[in-house]
Amino acid sequence: MSLWHAFCDMLPFEMLHWDFMKNALLALLIMGPLFGILSTMIVTGRMSFFSDALGHSAFTGIAIGVICGMSFPTLGAVAFSVAFALLFSWVRSRSNQAADTLIGVFSSSAVALGIFAATLGGGSFTKYNQYLIGDILSVTPGQIGLLALVLLAVLIFWVLYSNRLTLTAIHPQLASSRGIPVGLSQTLFITAIAVVVTLSISSVGLLILNSLLVLPAAAARNIARNLRQYHLFSVLFATAAGLGGLVVSYWLGSSAGAAISLILAGIFAVTFCFRERRR
Repeated sequence: MSLWHAFCDMLPFEMLHWDFMKNALLALLIMGPLFGILSTMIVTGRMSFFSDALGHSAFTGIAIGVICGMSFPTLGAVAFSVAFALLFSWVRSRSNQAADTLIGVFSSSAVALGIFAATLGGGSFTKYNQYLIGDILSVTPGQIGLLALVLLAVLIFWVLYSNRLTLTAIHPQLASSRGIPVGLSQTLFITAIAVVVTLSISSVGLLILNSLLVLPAAAARNIARNLRQYHLFSVLFATAAGLGGLVVSYWLGSSAGAAISLILAGIFAVTFCFRERRR
């Protein structure tokens, strides 16, 4: 971190005079590619609503961790979210219900359990507001290190499984006939989403986290002509929105997460217009 801080000190930007801004910038440079890559897998795999349900489960895990007196409730939330994701995968593989129906069941259950745990014994809900709104400026070097490790794991997973996930999303039967372990690929995928969502919830906020997992790829899909452009544009949009949101939040004193989400929405609107012109 000292090298990163020294590098930031050489840049002619006023907002980088403070260590918390330097940490936030580094976190966003890691989260940009992380969200960009995951976004392409989520949109291609039609899992947009599921990522939102995982956000609710992450909040529930944090509430349970606080009640149990854990020093780091986020770690407990990671375990709970992964268990939640694996349970969903198991139920979906053994049910004839539509995926959106099962997601609704799990999401509503996670929300109810989270609120119940947070208010158990007359507890105050206000101490959980940071997880609803998020604060990228409070990110710690330890959290940045965890995000970097997760990014490395997601990059390895993307290299090994991106083509398999694409084929699985388009035609599961064909993927299975070609020897692709459909169930294993999907399980690893939803586990990766669960970890990323949980680790990011305190920095970005539950209320807008899902938009960061959907909008980069949705915008990239408007203008990409092939899979390579699709992934590249998604990463670029997520990273650019992260940096832009940090600048906007500094000058206007707003929530960085909300600013990032709004910039991504603007990028989607612009790319949608170019999509219409191209056609």
